[in-house]
Amino acid sequence: MNTEPKENPGKKMRNLLGTSSPLTRLPKKNASNASFLKEEETADTPKKVETATPASLPLKAPPASSPKPKTASAPKGRILIFGPALWNIASVLSLTVNMILIIVLIVLVISINSIGLSLSSLLGMGTDLLGGLYGNFERMDRAHITTDIKVETSIPVKFDLQLNQQTNVVLSQDVTINNALVTVNTGGLNIARANTTIVLPSGTTLPVFLNLTVPVDTTVPVVLNVPVDIPLKDTQLHEPFAGLQDVVKPFYCMINKNAVNLDGEPICK
Repeated sequence: MNTEPKENPGKKMRNLLGTSSPLTRLPKKNASNASFLKEEETADTPKKVETATPASLPLKAPPASSPKPKTASAPKGRILIFGPALWNIASVLSLTVNMILIIVLIVLVISINSIGLSLSSLLGMGTDLLGGLYGNFERMDRAHITTDIKVETSIPVKFDLQLNQQTNVVLSQDVTINNALVTVNTGGLNIARANTTIVLPSGTTLPVFLNLTVPVDTTVPVVLNVPVDIPLKDTQLHEPFAGLQDVVKPFYCMINKNAVNLDGEPICK
């Protein structure tokens, strides 16, 4: 049975490390200091400290830290990658457009000078052009469609005609009446209600009384001219004409602030 007293672990650790400070064993950048520390270490530290390993000491393992979740850095990286490229492309496009506009402006100025037009003449041309457009659009909105429409058609007629009246008819030919009762009173001859045959000559007028229903079923031809007057402001064309006036109005007022409509009223309010 081992009766030797157990050595304190802290004391045993101090014996293993020796009396020198552990900081003296750290490497230094300066070569002279490093060599000095190396000589000091070999002089002061015993060999058993160099070869000894603290395997017998109950060292506690550092607590394992929980893995941190990885953040999604892909979108940020993409923004960092594509951001400068997009900015460079936008800058190049902007410079290109500006250069094109400057060239077009220079060409226009040279063309105007070569033609010999002044600013006042240009403004006059713009006023006439925009004023003409606005006035014509206004006239189109106030215009009327006037014409004559010729109608040629047939109207079906179907109804019953009721006749109930007295009228005279004329015989178109001789009419023979058989077994007619005739009464003749003369100075020497008297006949009362004798059956006889009578012939009515053509052209004889007879009074008659008509009481009957006559069905009518026919077509009546119709030919006539119908005058038409349609104001365009009351049709669906009013909206596009008014829209065209609204499109031209800002530019017209920009050149001529005293512009008026066909009624003499100012349009730039």
